[in-house]
Amino acid sequence: MLTQLREIVEKVATAPSLLDALEQLVINTCKAMKTECCSVYIADQQRQRFTLMATKGLKKPHRHVGLPFGQGLVGLVADRAEPINVADARHHPHFKHLPGIGEESFSSFFGTPIIHQRQVLGVLVIQQREQREFDESEESFMVTLAAQLAVLLAHSKAQGMWPDQHNGLHLVGSAASTGVAVARAWWDDNQPRLEQVAPASCLDREEEQERLSIAIELASAEFRRLRKRFDSELHKETLAIFDLFSHLLNDPMLRKDLFHKIAGGDLAEWAIRQVVETYSARFANMEDAYLKERAQDIRELGQRLLFFLANEEVIEHAWDEPVVLLTRELTAAMLASVPRDKLAAVVSQEGAANSHAAILSRALGIPAVMGVDFVPEKIHNCQVIVDGYRGDLLVNPNRHVLAEYLRLQKEEQELAAVVETGLDKPAATLDNERINIFLNAGLSADTSIAVNRGVDGVGLYRTEVPFLLQRSFPSEEEQTQQYQSILETYCGKPVVMRTLDIGGDKPLPYLAIEEDNPFLGWRGIRFTLDHPEIFLIQVRAMLKASIGHDNMDILLPMISGIAELDESLALIERAYTEVAKTAAEQGHVLRRPRIGIMIEVPSILYQLPVLKGRVDYISVGSNDLTQYLLAVDRNNSRVAGVYDALHPSVIHALKHIIDVSQQLQLPVSVCGELAGDPIGALLLVGMGYRSLSMNTRNVAKIKYMLRHVSVSDMQQLADFALSATYADEVRRNTIEFVDGHGLGGFIRAGK
Repeated sequence: MLTQLREIVEKVATAPSLLDALEQLVINTCKAMKTECCSVYIADQQRQRFTLMATKGLKKPHRHVGLPFGQGLVGLVADRAEPINVADARHHPHFKHLPGIGEESFSSFFGTPIIHQRQVLGVLVIQQREQREFDESEESFMVTLAAQLAVLLAHSKAQGMWPDQHNGLHLVGSAASTGVAVARAWWDDNQPRLEQVAPASCLDREEEQERLSIAIELASAEFRRLRKRFDSELHKETLAIFDLFSHLLNDPMLRKDLFHKIAGGDLAEWAIRQVVETYSARFANMEDAYLKERAQDIRELGQRLLFFLANEEVIEHAWDEPVVLLTRELTAAMLASVPRDKLAAVVSQEGAANSHAAILSRALGIPAVMGVDFVPEKIHNCQVIVDGYRGDLLVNPNRHVLAEYLRLQKEEQELAAVVETGLDKPAATLDNERINIFLNAGLSADTSIAVNRGVDGVGLYRTEVPFLLQRSFPSEEEQTQQYQSILETYCGKPVVMRTLDIGGDKPLPYLAIEEDNPFLGWRGIRFTLDHPEIFLIQVRAMLKASIGHDNMDILLPMISGIAELDESLALIERAYTEVAKTAAEQGHVLRRPRIGIMIEVPSILYQLPVLKGRVDYISVGSNDLTQYLLAVDRNNSRVAGVYDALHPSVIHALKHIIDVSQQLQLPVSVCGELAGDPIGALLLVGMGYRSLSMNTRNVAKIKYMLRHVSVSDMQQLADFALSATYADEVRRNTIEFVDGHGLGGFIRAGK
């Protein structure tokens, strides 16, 4: 049966159209099951009915035949979302006769739903004249077949080949950059693909090395040019993306590996593919979403090298009007290839919301949707709508939908202008309760004067990024200089530096770590305590950098118990004693930094009272806390729907943290994604949090919202969330709350 199952799926998958695929399905299923009839009904959401799309054994008339949702045995299968096996269908209370198709001659009925991501796409039915129930092996075959068909049918739906897609095509991806755009679509696939490079040898190794050297120089020149182009538009943190590419191109280890492959006789293209895929795999295996996406940056770098092996210059297209750029894989170079005033939005078949291209899109204010399954030929040059809030791509929309999105687009522009004007105003609620707003910094601290006016400091600086970019552990002096530049940027404002959060899921290129379960493995403080020499060097560098600035705090990640904390504090005290002594000898005074821990491992929730006297503050990492509380990998698309920071258990954990910290008089902040989300920020302030740390793009928006809502109103909102049973209840109530305060534009289009 397994062979027959595979043959049916292969024939369906290779059919040229949906109708052809369904015809192949019913014919071959009848043959495999030795039944007299097989039919497939497809869900038409617009007409609220199941349409008979293909059959072998019934008489299918020219007009569409079907059953309204909830009617007949087909409707019962869909409603119950489970198979139904009936020996005498005609006498079943849910049987509904469809005249003209000859169904009355069949007695036995077995139907199974075709479900993809909890949505019933259709119902697969087999029937026989003989009165009998289908046996367990037949049931098992049909259920397995339907499960495999679900993926194929979902793909067909994404391609616009579904019966209810009458008024244009509606495709869905991942929202990567908010905003709305309406323009013509333009397909661009000039980027070479690493996977298309086949193994090949070279005849002249010196000539091949020269080709590679020229490609590296051309790519370096391009990244310098792109950085200069965006210099007046982007903050330093975003511009550092191009510095990253330049750094990688000049990395001796990367160059050595590339030229070593050519020295061994490989063609330059094949050498690039092998080395880039090896480097990319290291990052791809990391759990941290931000660092995981650096794998794509390595691939982008490799693809630009492939481009310059075949081209000596980039030819820029002349654009007459703004376009929505469609691409297989969005890159920073592609974003820069279209003048800013001619780029309405970007849509990519591959990629994710944390890629550098997505970060650039957000920094430039360009709506972006990633991971959209589209056929380029069907969309190129069509009018499209890009909804960067929901992750939707609408192709050739009807005039009513178009008019509504044009209205939303105008409202979006007006709202953005209003929000930005209040960036330098203090973050306070409607009733003047002061809220501290901090930045989460990645590649470097943001040096934008405008943003610095609007924030109270850096709530989280990820120190692991420089470690990941080095070919060996950075020296104490190198780290000191790096940290000094951050502290100088925020002179007079606190900068919270998290110690090295590496290991297990984030292996260093020069210290590979392989584990079966990296999420629960050797990472964060566990790694650094096992390597006190690395920890001491980093802490000493932080302390040295803070001399004369007096604005540095230390944050410890992944603390799961007091033993880890005490051991860390002992090492920090040792480093402090050493640096303070040296500083005193040189006539300087070393300020003792505040020490805090990340609250992200659930075990520490039950030891909060013991933190009193040991730490000076705590910082809630809502992303990992949610992930560990719900036992769900937030980067796994199969369980993405389970990961929800508004889950009642997460809400109650957050409330527990703030209540206990207030009793202990222990300062607390939230530095996860929840703090920069409009719904999350309102709930957190309502619970009692007064310090939120977020990405640059969210600062102005969150400050504006807080100024228009009172603490008492947010407290009522939080009280409801704490009494709710489902996350959807919390979400719906908060959306109604925001609408009621005239702030619906901030979340109206979000999922």
